[in-house]
Amino acid sequence: MADDVGDGIVATSAWEDELMVAVPARHPVLSFRQVPLEEVLHYPLVLGDPAICEGHARQVERILRKHEQEPLIVQHVSTFDLMMTLVSAGLALGLAGAAHISSSRELGVVARPLAGKPPMLTTYLLRRDAETPEMLTRFIERVAFIDSAGNLSNAKNIRPTR
Repeated sequence: MADDVGDGIVATSAWEDELMVAVPARHPVLSFRQVPLEEVLHYPLVLGDPAICEGHARQVERILRKHEQEPLIVQHVSTFDLMMTLVSAGLALGLAGAAHISSSRELGVVARPLAGKPPMLTTYLLRRDAETPEMLTRFIERVAFIDSAGNLSNAKNIRPTR
């Protein structure tokens, strides 16, 4: 991803989140504690819209391309809330970051990790390759101290702002 942003743009990795499967309650995939991706590919999928969730969609596509089986994508959605609604309705499985699935208010959605080494989704901070204003520099420093669960990982090094 960092190489795909274009000239004059700097991409800095901000945090990582485990890619998980969003599963409707009472779905056969729930028999797996960790779901093999090959099993996920037997079912319809709802994924983020590549035009709106470009970075996320690209990362998921790279993970799916590692398998010979073509995914059955029934819907591309503009929001994770809509993805969780469609999953909850039993229309498809979803692939999203653990934080998105766990923060969903949709009843009837169960998060399951993928089998094997969990694929990670990286969130990047993009900025122009120019002199960075002080306020943006402070923001970048703070992002570096936040882990994927939103916790401060090194709070003693954060200076209060005025």
